Amino acid sequence: MKVKRIVANFETKKISAARRFYEKVLGLEVLMDHGWLKTYGSNSKMTVQVNFASQGGSNTKVPDMSIEVDDVDEAYRRMKKARFKIVYPLTEEPWNVRRFFVLDPFGRTVNILEHL
Repeated sequence: MKVKRIVANFETKKISAARRFYEKVLGLEVLMDHGWLKTYGSNSKMTVQVNFASQGGSNTKVPDMSIEVDDVDEAYRRMKKARFKIVYPLTEEPWNVRRFFVLDPFGRTVNILEHL
C-alpha cells in the first residue's frame, strides 16, 4: 500500500472566505466545488508530508499548516498588500528556510516558506 495524497480539512461556515487568501493571493486553483466543500490546490506533483512538532521553530507557536512557495518575498508582499495579519515576520532561519507566519481568513496560522 502507498499513500497517494494527504488533504487538510478545515471546518467553516464561510467557505467563500478562502477565495481571497488561497486563490487570489497564493494562486491556488479551485480543483473541486461541491458547494459544501471547496478544494483549492495545484496539479503540480508535490511531496506528501505530515509534521508533528512541540514548537514551530525559533520558539514560535506550531503553525496549523505550512505552504512552500518558490518566491517567499513575493508571497509576503502579496499578503501585506491584501492586508492579511503577519504574526511572525519574514525571517531567514538557521535550518535554511526563509519564512513568515500569516493568519488566514479563519484565524489559522499559516507558515509560508521557501527553502534556500
